[in-house]
Amino acid sequence: MVKISSIRIRPLVLPLKQPYHWSYGIRESFAVNLIEIEADDGTVGIGECTVAPDQTGTAAILQRLASHLVGHSPHDVAPLIARIFHREYLGHGANIMRAANQMFSGIDMAMWDLQGKLAGLPVHQLLGGAHRKAVGYFYFLQGETAEELARDAAAGHANGERVFYLKVGRGEKLDLEITAAVRREIGDARLRLDANEGWSVHDAINMCRKLEKYDIEFIEQPTVSWSIPAMAHVREKVGIPIVADQAAFTLYDVYEICRQRAADMICIGPREIGGIQPMMKAAAVAESAGLKICIHSSFTTGITTCAEHHIGLAIPNLDDGNQIMWQLVEKDIVSSPGLAPRTGWLDAFKMPGLGFTLADDLVAAGERRYAAGR
Repeated sequence: MVKISSIRIRPLVLPLKQPYHWSYGIRESFAVNLIEIEADDGTVGIGECTVAPDQTGTAAILQRLASHLVGHSPHDVAPLIARIFHREYLGHGANIMRAANQMFSGIDMAMWDLQGKLAGLPVHQLLGGAHRKAVGYFYFLQGETAEELARDAAAGHANGERVFYLKVGRGEKLDLEITAAVRREIGDARLRLDANEGWSVHDAINMCRKLEKYDIEFIEQPTVSWSIPAMAHVREKVGIPIVADQAAFTLYDVYEICRQRAADMICIGPREIGGIQPMMKAAAVAESAGLKICIHSSFTTGITTCAEHHIGLAIPNLDDGNQIMWQLVEKDIVSSPGLAPRTGWLDAFKMPGLGFTLADDLVAAGERRYAAGR
């Protein structure tokens, strides 16, 4: 039986193709910590983590957490992570599961990649097999002004995109203007909005009523994530379906959203819930309440996209318009396979593990960019 022999953490900074506008402000780059877990036979599993609130600090935390894996079997990922959480978080009085999940997600991802490579199987087969031949993704609109977003919407519509996704929560006047502009360009295609906690309960109810005429498929996380009852109150008062996003960061959040009937669907990803296996648990809880899962992505590369894609293949109660974000990076570090959906669909992967190959020159460039910015 192979054992884990070493851990490497590599901080990267990757510029975006264009500034990213949303209710929290503007971003011009993605920062990730690359995680490489090597077995004593030379096989390497790769994952990545987001870095809030500080990239150097989270890299140090990752190194400490992952060091506990050395000498253990990569097939024991679940009990190992549970043990590390109890020792390094709960044992110090740090019951901060949301923060821990962001660290463990990359470790879990790398461990599953390693397991798949050792077994010669794609990860979705290790999870029980694929429920579908392809996973559906939405078209992520980008731009600052109504004119820029309308041009992007027109391009997506011309390419046959099925589902469009627009960031709102940027102010009532602008929200209504950009929604109207996008709807004019996409005809009767499906349109989803994400407010990213940008509204109070009162504002959310008013905005939903004003937005109804644009045939909105759903509004994602209209209110603050800390209050599930606030979101439930909005859902009860409006006609547009409501989807939970930032409110769903742990398995216990997923349960409470279902119990309180606070959302019509749950948007959650491996970064929030703690990795690939925890996503399977979250999907099962949602399934028991009759809800679908919409996979939520984050400020990450094609590595996370590959992990999300295997999750999407494996869970039964999946939505057909999930999120990916690698395409926002100027140059993605994943060189293969191709990750661009065709008219919103991406076929199953067949390579072992998560199934990707990295562009070493782009990884090195990301490391240099991180070092230069310190």
